[in-house]
Amino acid sequence: MVAEAGAYLGLFMAAFVAATILPAQSESVLVLMILAGKQPVAALVAVASLGNVLGSVVNWWLGRSLERFGARRWFPASGEALERARRWYARYGRWSLLASWLPIIGDPITVVAGVLREPLMSFLLLVTLAKTGRYIVLALAAVGFT
Repeated sequence: MVAEAGAYLGLFMAAFVAATILPAQSESVLVLMILAGKQPVAALVAVASLGNVLGSVVNWWLGRSLERFGARRWFPASGEALERARRWYARYGRWSLLASWLPIIGDPITVVAGVLREPLMSFLLLVTLAKTGRYIVLALAAVGFT
């Protein structure tokens, strides 16, 4: 029971950190856990999705709260990445959050959504659709290999 809780916590943390600007990856953790077959696939997808969405909320909050620190070296997104995300967001608006699952540009888009004051509820809806959709596709692919 404790080992199972630890496995879920590890997946949650991998997904959470991967959604922030910090360099991390959660897809391989999810796929390996699915292939191990010790936990229900739906539960793994739900835990990974929750962690990844909450990590994106951290980005949104950073964008909303800390834009004034964007030029600082410690700020979690480069000026170039934020500018690319701003252009993307200006072009596609809140719908660009459906690309939040993409590598490289997805995380900065969630920061820019905060900077541009995207309401939390629409942010959550679109990011949840994008991130959960990605994990469902990965889970279906992993289950197809077993």
